[in-house]
Amino acid sequence: MERFNAADTSGLAALYAEEAVNHQVPQDPVEGRAAIKAMFEREFAAADMHCIPEVIHEAGDVAILEWRYPLGLRGCGFFTVKDGLIQFQRGYWDKLSFLKMHNLPIE
Repeated sequence: MERFNAADTSGLAALYAEEAVNHQVPQDPVEGRAAIKAMFEREFAAADMHCIPEVIHEAGDVAILEWRYPLGLRGCGFFTVKDGLIQFQRGYWDKLSFLKMHNLPIE
């Protein structure tokens, strides 16, 4: 969360395995560390994003993060971690609400 809230795209990318997949459910999956870094760069360029952790659950190699956005949006992320790196991430949040909050075009 510290790296995300600092828009530290290199630091965020370093948390992912080289072959990781980040699937934010409202969007297509992004495969590979370089593509995930590019995704974060595009997203941070488009909107000022900041998330506040509410609850973190851990079970074996899976972590679950429930978060809220200062503007009211809420979401949940699931992370599979192996050898200290994120192998797979799936995120659930309301894309339409996010786009409207930031006056971004509705895709």
